[in-house]
Amino acid sequence: MYKLLLCLRYLRTRYIALASIISVMLGVATMIVVNSVMSGFATEMQNRIHGILADVVLDTRDFSGVFDDRKHKEVILDAVGDSVEAMTTTVAVPAMLSFRRGDNWINRQVQLIGVDEETVGRVSDFAKYLQHPANRLKPSFELREGGYDTRGAEAGPDTPERPDMKHAGWEYRRRMAQARAIDQRLFGPGAPRGAAPGLEGGPSPEPAPHDPFAARAQAEAARFDPAREQHPGVVLGIILATYRLPGSPEDQFLLLPGDDVTLTFPNAPAGEPPKILSHAFTVVDFYESKMSEYDSSFVFVPLSVLQELRGMKDPSSGLAKFNSIQIKLKPGANGDEIRDRLRAAFDPRFYVIQTWRDRQGPLLAAVHMETAILNVLLFLIIAVSGFGILAIFFMIVVEKTRDIGILKSLGASALGVMGIFLAYGLSLGLVGSGVGMILGLEFSWHINEVADFLGKITGEPVFDPSIYYFYRIPAIVDPWTVASIVLGAVGIAVLASVLPAIRAAMLHPVESLRYE
Repeated sequence: MYKLLLCLRYLRTRYIALASIISVMLGVATMIVVNSVMSGFATEMQNRIHGILADVVLDTRDFSGVFDDRKHKEVILDAVGDSVEAMTTTVAVPAMLSFRRGDNWINRQVQLIGVDEETVGRVSDFAKYLQHPANRLKPSFELREGGYDTRGAEAGPDTPERPDMKHAGWEYRRRMAQARAIDQRLFGPGAPRGAAPGLEGGPSPEPAPHDPFAARAQAEAARFDPAREQHPGVVLGIILATYRLPGSPEDQFLLLPGDDVTLTFPNAPAGEPPKILSHAFTVVDFYESKMSEYDSSFVFVPLSVLQELRGMKDPSSGLAKFNSIQIKLKPGANGDEIRDRLRAAFDPRFYVIQTWRDRQGPLLAAVHMETAILNVLLFLIIAVSGFGILAIFFMIVVEKTRDIGILKSLGASALGVMGIFLAYGLSLGLVGSGVGMILGLEFSWHINEVADFLGKITGEPVFDPSIYYFYRIPAIVDPWTVASIVLGAVGIAVLASVLPAIRAAMLHPVESLRYE
């Protein structure tokens, strides 16, 4: 009982103990907040990457692709059919996006991806990131009459609006077609297009001299009425069509749904060198995953259109080439195991089979390493507080040498004296860790409110959605992580009191009483 009474007395009367409690408290709170935010960022990033990439991806090593995706899907079902939920076929090829702004042409290097709108939504979150509500329910490459989101699909109420998107769709396309017709009547066929706030891509460039269908293409272009017709639809990564002025959080649009663009890409002839093709497309929607790597490079078009334009269809058999099959697994399926079974079923000389984690391995490893390094650095804060407790306890032993001698002369054992200091260290650890845990949890749960408050005070946003992937700071509190942090801090406090406790226990009563 006397041990507990002495511990409480030291906690209440010694202000130097308060410094130890505060140091432990700050260390625990900081580790909880940092781990929660890092866990939130990592989880959100992995969910977005996984939403873009399928669980398992089969790619062909041949750039021009291979025939008959249906036969390949049958082989996949024979090998791992009990674990497959859905599959979709894609064609990916590097390309150049070109569109006109006034008298100038703007060119962007892109990754052109042909997708099957009937099956792509079953395998990935492609539809989730589109900006028209109807397209999020069922992806379509047809231009809509209107109704596009004036904020991002996942944006909060405080996100700046995109007023230009109110007029996107067929209404905007008809208005642009009328403006272009007036310009051409006033200034001739060569007049600049896109005098309105939006931008008109115009028809495709003149066909190359070697194109046997040049005359037909020119005739079709002459009959094309942009006010009532559209080219094949294209979905652009939103960064390809927008920019931001310095210091402004608002998106400025270079293109809107309803504008025409030109895509230039290589064809895939059999037994011949590839040739460059160009074709006009109509922007029908934007893709915004908040992953800048994808939003600034991905361009989606209908799979059948891309296969036909690249010459990937065999007219005699009706089969078409592909270069990727995306596979979604059933819940609980082991992706690594499925990958290994598929690798055994397909010749590795012609196919590459990877899970989504394999594809993004370097990025995921970098995030994991960053989290580990931050934990080590922050744990040093608690370690420093442990050395502080060690120094404080040694001072107490020296200061209380006479008191220790009196306790021993009254019958206190060496273990009893040692227990006083160990209990004192445990008390410091428990109080500091408990307060730090409460503070860290409260901060993690209300971190967005704190960020908004600091933003109002400083006049600048603490968390700028234009820089990061997300509109709000994600924070995920893992109970096991919190428990390990608290137990680690308490353990350090107790370990820091061991040496002073041993020294106090080894003091002889007579020598202790002679100390003064």
